[in-house]
Amino acid sequence: MNTVVRPLADASRHGHPRPLRMLWVTLAWGSCFVAITVGLQDAPPLWLAALRALIAGVALATVAGIQRAPLPRDPKTWALIGCLGLVNIALAFATMFVAATGLSTGIASVLANAQPILILLPAWWLYRERPTPAAIAAIGLGFTGLLIIVLPSGLGTGAWLSLTSAAAITAGTLIGRIVHADVRIVAAAQLLIGGAILAGTAAVTEGPPTIDWNIQFILTLLFLSLVGTAATTVAWFTEIGRARLDLLAAWTLLVPVFATLLSLLILREDPGLWGWIGTVIVLIAMALLAIGSRRSEPSAVTATGNRAPRASADHATSDPDGLPDENHGPRSRPERKQR
Repeated sequence: MNTVVRPLADASRHGHPRPLRMLWVTLAWGSCFVAITVGLQDAPPLWLAALRALIAGVALATVAGIQRAPLPRDPKTWALIGCLGLVNIALAFATMFVAATGLSTGIASVLANAQPILILLPAWWLYRERPTPAAIAAIGLGFTGLLIIVLPSGLGTGAWLSLTSAAAITAGTLIGRIVHADVRIVAAAQLLIGGAILAGTAAVTEGPPTIDWNIQFILTLLFLSLVGTAATTVAWFTEIGRARLDLLAAWTLLVPVFATLLSLLILREDPGLWGWIGTVIVLIAMALLAIGSRRSEPSAVTATGNRAPRASADHATSDPDGLPDENHGPRSRPERKQR
């Protein structure tokens, strides 16, 4: 008998993101940029970022404890989770929140969501996920729309901070693909680690927290932490384990669209003519991606002359929605062997 050897990263094992899940995730993230703008009226940026991460981490840790989620035992897994806390939370949140103090909500969200264009080559190189023509076309068109939105306002320090945030989130997405642990534990641990780093940095650079704990701030912080961070982090890492990274990242093009529309409705920030033109272009790009992905899905099996691998009981798990999910999480049964 020969043991089946599965490659570390095989693009054929990953499919399309779930549209409904990604719609509410991107809507929640777009709302977060409005909430950050509101929250910064009553708290310094780093303290606000630290509170967002810590409250979300405590909430997820509580849920994971009640549900008795299994803790990882491998030191390598904890090292990767620590990297996620440093890069995906501490660095990404710090640059995102500080950038928001000098940029409009729409522009900050545009630059902080440059992940689709940043992830194409690393995902191809590291995980053999060759970008589909539909994804390349959609991301290229969508990124053009984002540039049309942001370039009329110029690029300053805040813009570069937002781009740094996008690069950090991209790195976190790539690292998240190889973390073999329960998604609830990964999400909670990285938020607690990153939140602790942010709190320490805030104490050194901003001093003791000077926060106005009014009702608006409390509600804003709870929305940022529980809806915009805790729930979306679990959903996002679930999709990282089951979907192609290029198609998944393309969905984040909708985040600045939602942020721009919500900033107009709530903050009365008019994006202007070029902002509306760019928004329409991004929406067209997303429509092309959806159409192209549906057309390419049946042919993806025959493109290499092989059938797509079928989900088997030895590596099928359930995601938070209770639906079957092929990810790289812990397996409850030993690996089958091929005779």
